[in-house]
Amino acid sequence: MRERHCRVSASWQGSRFRIVICVWLACLLLAALLPFGGMAKAESAPASVAQSAPVVVIPVHQTINTGLYSFMQRAFREAEEMSAMLIVLDINTLGGEVEAAENIGQLISNSSIPTVAYVHGRAVSAGSYIALNAGRIAMEPGSTMGAAAVVDIAGAEVENPKVLAHWTSEMRGAAELRGRNPLIAEGMADKNIVVDMPEIGRTVQKGEIVSLTAQEALKVGYAETVAETLDQVIDFAGASGHPVVSLEPSAAEKLARFLTQPWVATLLLIIGLAGVAIELFVPGFGVPGILGLLGFGLYFFGHFISGLAGMEAIALFVGGVLLLVLEIFVPSFGILGILGTLGLIGGVVMAAQDTGRAALSLTVASLIALVTVMIFVKIFKRRGVWNRFILRERLTSEEGFNSFKPRSELVGRTGKALTPLRPSGMALLGDERIDVVTAGEFIAAGRPVEVIQVEGARIVVRELHQDSKEGM
Repeated sequence: MRERHCRVSASWQGSRFRIVICVWLACLLLAALLPFGGMAKAESAPASVAQSAPVVVIPVHQTINTGLYSFMQRAFREAEEMSAMLIVLDINTLGGEVEAAENIGQLISNSSIPTVAYVHGRAVSAGSYIALNAGRIAMEPGSTMGAAAVVDIAGAEVENPKVLAHWTSEMRGAAELRGRNPLIAEGMADKNIVVDMPEIGRTVQKGEIVSLTAQEALKVGYAETVAETLDQVIDFAGASGHPVVSLEPSAAEKLARFLTQPWVATLLLIIGLAGVAIELFVPGFGVPGILGLLGFGLYFFGHFISGLAGMEAIALFVGGVLLLVLEIFVPSFGILGILGTLGLIGGVVMAAQDTGRAALSLTVASLIALVTVMIFVKIFKRRGVWNRFILRERLTSEEGFNSFKPRSELVGRTGKALTPLRPSGMALLGDERIDVVTAGEFIAAGRPVEVIQVEGARIVVRELHQDSKEGM
């Protein structure tokens, strides 16, 4: 038993060591990512700056999200540091998050540097809102702008009156800011508005969304020129001859834009929750724990680079993980576990821009992670952490667990009672004095007895009568 106790204790110590190592790895991972993110955000402007003020070209491509907003903040800041004379927004996007588009629109409208939006592909949905906030709009032949109806993550139009009214007013305000027909902007966002555009001989009826080609936008005053190349846009803006500086997202910013997409963030939370839980409940694998820490690390990395997660959110999350680990070792009646869970949830929600979406993502991730952990634990249940405390082996004689010497060979042996058997006493069987019991009857001292049963350490005898002795 002492040998087994030592073996169980050693296994548990090894498990505890692995958990501590995982926690340290999480801290080191976050510590390594944060300086990297800081370097990406503070990326300096191009070293070679011409004597005259440059034209800064900022790409607005792919999905509009918080990562793009973070990049554009840096780009506008660098344009100001370079004393740029013009900012050209190179737009080609199908739209994205409404809140991110609103922040980008405010960034553009508040810029002290003149802006020109060059639509060289599509400025659809939130992309059209960004273009409307620019001082002037140039469009490539064959490009389009509009179709700014609000849709959910599945692509279905949002019918919520409050959401629709808010977005429609934002589109109208952007058009009015630059002196454009606000009714057309409203028609881009709300299909219930009738928009008459006599300039192009077309009326958009209810149930339709306004979308303009380059030539149509030029005729209705939603574009100032049609340009085939970026050089033509710069010439149109009166900036020919000035040096052109193109700012591109850094590798970290590109990664952050990808990581902050809602479906990616939810997937990272699933990996993080499931991986850490599996490592805690089924220790010894290592891979789930590493994947879990990597998932959480990438989640906070993307939100930190995007300017959403501060040090307080990361510290709150790490503190929550530490409390959950302590709950395993320190009996606290669940207090540490509750505080750790609240810290983990608080860190994840604080790191996101939209707390409601973050809470939804965390709920979905928790449910999926719970199912994953249950399946994993069922498959590897004999490796679970609870097996460190439970003795599952049966202490049977077949397994070699006996605290006495088996005496099955005594069955049938005869002797005599040395003491009265009432019903237990002492009998002499051959040359051995053995403790015996009867089946309940009384046997006087000196009477002959016979062993009829052996059950473990219990040796049962009966009185041996003269007739049975003669028969034998």
